[in-house]
Amino acid sequence: MTQARFDELIHPSTRLTLVATLAAVDWAEFAFLKDRIQLSDSALSKQLTTLEEAGYVATERRLSGSRHKRYAHLTDAGRQAFDGHIGALRAILADAASPAEGPQV
Repeated sequence: MTQARFDELIHPSTRLTLVATLAAVDWAEFAFLKDRIQLSDSALSKQLTTLEEAGYVATERRLSGSRHKRYAHLTDAGRQAFDGHIGALRAILADAASPAEGPQV
């Protein structure tokens, strides 16, 4: 079981959406991610590079017909970071939903 841990690297909405998308698939093609997340080529490339440098994502180029296409997938470290981050967000929501004890300000 992954320990709940808020992850500042994953938390920005663009990266969180990207990691969540990759968590749902084995591999995703760059164009699919670009369309899904609504990012420019350069913005998506930057986000993938940031996550790759952290060890959360791995990318590779594959020959498809006569063109090379870039694919990405979540590494085991990325999966653990994502699961931990989701656990931390769930804990925050659970705390917000439970009545506070003590004096109310």
